[in-house]
Amino acid sequence: MKTNSFEFRILLASLLPLTLVSLLLAGIFVLVTFDDSDQYNSRRGRSLLHQLASASEYALFSSNAAQLQSFAQGAMHESDVRSVVIVNAYGQVLASAGKPSFQKLPALSAQPFEKVDRANSLKFISQSVTARQLVGQDIYESKVLESSAAPQLLGYVLMELSQDAMLQHQRRILLLGLGVTLACLLLGAVLALRLSRRVTYPIARLSRSIELIGQNQLSLRLPLLVDDPLREVHEGLNQMVAHLESNRDELELRVAEATLVSRQKMEEAELATRAKSRFLAAASHDLRQPTHALGMFVARLVQSPQPPENQQLIKSLESSVQAMQDLLDGLLDVFRFDAGAMQVRRRAFALSDIFVQLQTELSVVASEKGLRFRVRPTGVGVLSDPALLHRILLNLLSNAMRYTHRGGVLLACRPCADGKHVRVEVWDSGIGIAPEHHEAIFGEFYQVGNPERDSGNGLGLGLNIVERAAKLLEHRLQLKSRPGVGTRFGIEVPLAPGDAMMERRGAQRDRAADNLAGLRVMLVEDDALAREAVGSLLRSWGCVVAEASGLSAALAHWDDGVKPDVIVSDYRMPYGENGIDVIARLRARAGCAVPACLVSGDTDPGLMQEAKEAGLSLLHKPVRPAKLRSLLRRLVPDRQAEGSALP
Repeated sequence: MKTNSFEFRILLASLLPLTLVSLLLAGIFVLVTFDDSDQYNSRRGRSLLHQLASASEYALFSSNAAQLQSFAQGAMHESDVRSVVIVNAYGQVLASAGKPSFQKLPALSAQPFEKVDRANSLKFISQSVTARQLVGQDIYESKVLESSAAPQLLGYVLMELSQDAMLQHQRRILLLGLGVTLACLLLGAVLALRLSRRVTYPIARLSRSIELIGQNQLSLRLPLLVDDPLREVHEGLNQMVAHLESNRDELELRVAEATLVSRQKMEEAELATRAKSRFLAAASHDLRQPTHALGMFVARLVQSPQPPENQQLIKSLESSVQAMQDLLDGLLDVFRFDAGAMQVRRRAFALSDIFVQLQTELSVVASEKGLRFRVRPTGVGVLSDPALLHRILLNLLSNAMRYTHRGGVLLACRPCADGKHVRVEVWDSGIGIAPEHHEAIFGEFYQVGNPERDSGNGLGLGLNIVERAAKLLEHRLQLKSRPGVGTRFGIEVPLAPGDAMMERRGAQRDRAADNLAGLRVMLVEDDALAREAVGSLLRSWGCVVAEASGLSAALAHWDDGVKPDVIVSDYRMPYGENGIDVIARLRARAGCAVPACLVSGDTDPGLMQEAKEAGLSLLHKPVRPAKLRSLLRRLVPDRQAEGSALP
């Protein structure tokens, strides 16, 4: 039986009072019995002593020692008498029987004396013997009726009584009391146990039923017993369970119907989402194709000599195309982050390379707005992804120049206190950002102070891309700003080892010495407009270009003896072909891994993964001319400038 069970508690509640009462009654019984036996033993001893003293009166008077010895020996016939000593008034022993426990006579007096030796279970009693006329006597009382004459002391009678019999009697009484108490407790425990079971069984039965109901066994019904004290409770529980079962069945039916409707709605939504995705993918691809071609044509137009009256028009056209490309690039970056397709390529490089590139890219923009754009030179090397770090700083600087109307913008680098990082900072003296907007500005399409959504102020994607790229690189991003004073953004970048830094600088110098003059390019593009635009731009850079609309045309060029240094292929091809297969076939025909890259207007993450698995760089349309030129230099870094032409 568990000590915390209800049955045990009822049993304990029943036994505690019974135990207390039983122990109390048994204790009273034992104490009273012990007292009675002790009094009886004392009275009996005094009675024997009184009789012996009365019988010894004449013998003491006459100093008849033989008679006194006879009296003493006669007293020893009593079972509890251990010794008897009779002495005269002068303390001389006249008679002795048994073995006294004392060596010398104790101090004697005329008054009766009684002493108990519990160590030896003995009781010592004494009584004086006087000459008097006894009229009457009660053997159970010590009081005597005396004559009026003055008593004469004749001697003393000393007696030792054993208390073993009395103690044995008391032990028997004690054992009897304990036995009766235990019997009462056992009987009470049996009765209490039966009573507790009669009380707890219906409760335990009810508890078990509730537990099963809690386990959703709503078909359970409790049998109703005639003598059950909780019969009404069980009836109510059965009614409640029946009601719950009915409600559950009804609810399950409704849930099934709602699930069916929800599944149908979900399937319809999935179909609509897939259709929308296909539409958006097609629209995005179809939008990127002409934008890509437009950007290439404008880049070619900028390079060609123009009359002064057309230069401003071309400049405005270039700005419009640049804004469109910025929009598409921003949306593409957001899409990459959402899809988890943004790849990090960390390496050691000189931070000054990015600083010089940013100064070249943004100096004209700052000059046109009348701003001072300062870049503090730095000689540190960092460990990061140069492309992502360049994008972060470019977005921060572009944002700073967009919202700064007077003063200037500063790009600087400062060492951190830990000695392991540097903090690249972008300062501006612009409109500033209120504290309540410090978190919101990193959200998508969020802009402060542009409620009319003026496209000249951007789309609100720059800082969102900055935050996502910083988290991807695990670089800490900081912001401090005061409205009307300016803003400071900082990003902490780990320092690079010194040996890796030196190797990287040498590689940069070697690459910078190369150019694209005489580079033989195989351009595979099915769109005629885009093919013409890219081919024209490549030729303006001094490249020798062989154009093909698909795999068959490219293989035909190869069979005619065209041996390209690099292959630039669009992904989508007619007749179910794709750029990855085209590059693989051309490499197989060449017998070596010819440097190649993909160009596509698709933003599907699957395409990014395919390009990664094939080891190909992927450029998304619209491609910026500078980005294409940089990629071509990276693909063929060891090519020596030469003016060889395609056969």
